[in-house]
Amino acid sequence: MNLFDQKNGGNDGSDRPLAYRMRPETLEELYGQEEIVGEGKLLRRAIQADRLQSLIFYGPPGSGKTSLSRVIAAKTEADFITLNAVTSGVKDLREVIKKAKNNKSLYGRKTILFIDEIHRFNKSQQDALLPAVEKGIIIMIGATTENPYFEVNPPLLSRSRVFRLKPLTYENILNILNNALHDKKKGLGDYNVKVDEDTLEYIARMAEGDARTALNTLELAVLTTPPDREGYISLTREIIADSLQRKIISYDKSGDNHYDTISAFIKSMRGSDPDASLFWLAKMIEAGEDPRFIARRIVVHAAEDVGLADSQALVVANAAARAVEFVGMPEARIPLAEAVLYITTAPKSNSVKNGIDRALDFVRNNETGTVPLHLRDTSYRGASELGHGEGYKYPHNFPHNYVKQQYLPDGITSLGFYQPGEEGREKRIKELQRLREEMGSFEEE
Repeated sequence: MNLFDQKNGGNDGSDRPLAYRMRPETLEELYGQEEIVGEGKLLRRAIQADRLQSLIFYGPPGSGKTSLSRVIAAKTEADFITLNAVTSGVKDLREVIKKAKNNKSLYGRKTILFIDEIHRFNKSQQDALLPAVEKGIIIMIGATTENPYFEVNPPLLSRSRVFRLKPLTYENILNILNNALHDKKKGLGDYNVKVDEDTLEYIARMAEGDARTALNTLELAVLTTPPDREGYISLTREIIADSLQRKIISYDKSGDNHYDTISAFIKSMRGSDPDASLFWLAKMIEAGEDPRFIARRIVVHAAEDVGLADSQALVVANAAARAVEFVGMPEARIPLAEAVLYITTAPKSNSVKNGIDRALDFVRNNETGTVPLHLRDTSYRGASELGHGEGYKYPHNFPHNYVKQQYLPDGITSLGFYQPGEEGREKRIKELQRLREEMGSFEEE
């Protein structure tokens, strides 16, 4: 049966899940995504005029990608065909393209091909689709939860218009739930459901912008709750919580959301916000992120954004990474949180990162010379005959364990790679540098 069987002639879908039955069939029934389908917007005008070009709908689960495609299917006069990239291959694509060619040449009719989870198509499958899209034999609509700029071949992407769908708002989800409760034809209107606004709001919050999750939760609660003596199904927050079982975190461990979340995590630590740092850490842990990946990012951040302002941060970060390997989860969440909070509340400096990056840039783009004779290795026989170590001044033989001498190759001076900041231990380092410069000037005099 076609995904959009109501357009193509099929049963009324009454045996389908509530989330399927409540999918909108017109733009007026669609909730959310006003930025792309609101009055006067490009996509809305294209749908109403039935003048579509190839499209890619990119957004999180339950945001309305398939619903938008269903609206197009109901509106268009074109032949509308659907494929799922998980179950379809090149053979299926070729059959669709053959049919589309016949539609165009024999009947002058357009063909729209909707591909759900288009990111699941490999390169060869996407390449097989490209010529038909390029020649206008088919109009492609792809739906994906993954960033198409990473997952879709550039030639196919360049021939498509990408529309990013946002998670539905809390208000959108509440409206969808209320519609489902009162709709007697497609929804739960015949079930005599009693549910207060607080409980519906709880579902909307826990759904996190996913209409499918919200409707599935509501349907399961209704179908598994026996009616009371008066024939009413009374839903409580406890029943809803039981229907939810375990909240599904919106997080993909290999895609766009993964990188966005770790970025927010790092920026929260850099910004010295302990609550935000713990929030993103908790989300990654709860979503099943590899704790070793989290630990590696904490170690890097300790050196990159705290550095010598508090060198203990790197020690704490490494200890947490060790705890992940030695103790394992869920106990390792505690040393991970300790490291995160230590780094978040520590004084900040990126002088270490800037210093090594400046040094690398210089080495890559300039002559690096040779090691001065007085700095060369003297540990092997014959080194002294080559002049190695001659004239070297041992700092511990001088006051304050410091003496000014040449440490860089001939002709390389005053590089200034390391510029200590004003926070934490680096403030003291900066003062020591100033004192040593004064001592060197005194010696030269």
